[in-house]
Amino acid sequence: MLRSIRIDAVLVQAVIAGALSFAHLHDLAEAAGQTGWKAWAYPVSVDLLLVAAWSRLRTARRDRSAWTWFVIALFASLGANIATAGLLDLHHVPDWLRILVAGWPALAFLGGTLLVHTPAAKSTPAQPVDDEPPATPPEVDVTRTDTPAPAPAPAPVAPELTPAPPQPAPGTPTVPAALLDHARKIADAHQASTGAPMPADALSARLGLPAPMTNAIAAQLQLT
Repeated sequence: MLRSIRIDAVLVQAVIAGALSFAHLHDLAEAAGQTGWKAWAYPVSVDLLLVAAWSRLRTARRDRSAWTWFVIALFASLGANIATAGLLDLHHVPDWLRILVAGWPALAFLGGTLLVHTPAAKSTPAQPVDDEPPATPPEVDVTRTDTPAPAPAPAPVAPELTPAPPQPAPGTPTVPAALLDHARKIADAHQASTGAPMPADALSARLGLPAPMTNAIAAQLQLT
């Protein structure tokens, strides 16, 4: 546990300065006729007034009363340190110093009470003064209606013309669709196997149909 405690140089310096100031205030109060526990109470009173004034300054930087009591407590602490440095004969303290030491408790109590119980003044942000009247929005003409121009109609697209299947010559017999499909499959198989279109006479021999019917199928399949 002791290893986790860090010794801060500023903290050590504050303890030393506080102890010396405390001792100087005690010696001055004792030399001014305040003996016993009363001499020990004076340093506590000065330090408490300093703490109260500093706490008030942290929340209200522009508080004049806080600055006033802070300067008074600081002057009491510094005055005791200077007086006990050999500039004042502590065995023959002047009467005015005895009066100040005797009146200090009442003064410190007044200052601490005012610092603690006086509410801090709330600073209100200044409102910008605008002498010019507010600008009125422009009037909107509700009678005017802007209608968008109609979009141009798309150009008509000409329908794609698909070539009509070849019509048989007049006088040729009509070929049933199923027979035509069968003949087309035979012709496609022959072309796939040989790489050349199937001759008309070979198709006629394969189908075994009359010549007019075979010629009509060959004409529609465009066989030679």
